[in-house]
Amino acid sequence: MQRRDALGGSEFAPRTTYLNSASSGLLPARSAAALRAAIEESVSHGTMGRDYFAAAHASRAAFARLLDVPAERVAVGSSVAVQSAFVAGSLPAGAEVLAPEGDFSSLLNPFAARPGIKLRTVPLEALADAVRPGTALIAFSAVQSLDGRIADMAAVREAARAHGARTYLDITQAAGWLPLRAADFDFVVAGAFKWLLCPRGTTFMAFGGDLGRGGEWPAALHAGWVAGEDLGASNYGAIRPAADARRFDEPHAYLSYAGAEQSLGLLEELGVAAVHAHNTALADHYRAGLADRGLTPCPAPGSAIVSTPGIADAEQRLTEAGVRVSVRGGLLRAAFHLYNSTDDVDRLLALLG
Repeated sequence: MQRRDALGGSEFAPRTTYLNSASSGLLPARSAAALRAAIEESVSHGTMGRDYFAAAHASRAAFARLLDVPAERVAVGSSVAVQSAFVAGSLPAGAEVLAPEGDFSSLLNPFAARPGIKLRTVPLEALADAVRPGTALIAFSAVQSLDGRIADMAAVREAARAHGARTYLDITQAAGWLPLRAADFDFVVAGAFKWLLCPRGTTFMAFGGDLGRGGEWPAALHAGWVAGEDLGASNYGAIRPAADARRFDEPHAYLSYAGAEQSLGLLEELGVAAVHAHNTALADHYRAGLADRGLTPCPAPGSAIVSTPGIADAEQRLTEAGVRVSVRGGLLRAAFHLYNSTDDVDRLLALLG
């Protein structure tokens, strides 16, 4: 049954009260249909389909439009960790990387694991003030996965410019509901299986700032045949990398991008601004209900993620009642997206008592 104030219409009919988009998003009906068609096609045409690149190129273009960046400055990939390893590999030995304490491991661990990188972490609220002349890169999430806090992206960007540092922004918990401009940062990565509603295995990397302008790109450290300028001549031997950000493409999961093309199309139709207004209104409704029960959630209003201390033990009871949330760091985390409604929020509050 369609809820009275959910977005997306007939694209969603979950059998659960799904409030766990911070873990993974629901797949729209059109995306599920595209996946089924791609699977059926693979029975006769192989797992690269009849046109391996069409869905990935269309997804790249749709992501670029959502983030207000040219498609030529977007690469497709498979995971945030792989893209973080690429960014780490672009830094010189001895480079200092500044990051928030407790940010998501797929963002930070590749820097910690690379010999010669000096990873320094500070509280999120102190990130902009902690940038110093020796800082080469600031790596941080636009929205914290643990508790939904939104970074002061403008302050970090200005601090980076003042000290000659580059920025690496992870928008996995933001893209799809929080209005953003990828061009404002040097490297921007998005794991698209959460708020962008894509299948797992769909990841985008956008290049902003002056990266690649005039042909000066970082080294394409994991370039394979799909990163070649001439795809027909890039199967064997050392390739000539593409002139644009496609030089950083990974051989993509064809089925994942068949679904991603449709999911991103839905978000384009609805508009990120409308999704943002919808999600934050539901989150604020939930915060008010928690306050009425004497509970203090975090962060402050403005985030689609609401994490609450003191009630993590309710997760099993909620799961048994068909309500999907998650627990992170001892906090009960609820995440509100376009397929949710006030009915969902009221049911969650009623079950919390």
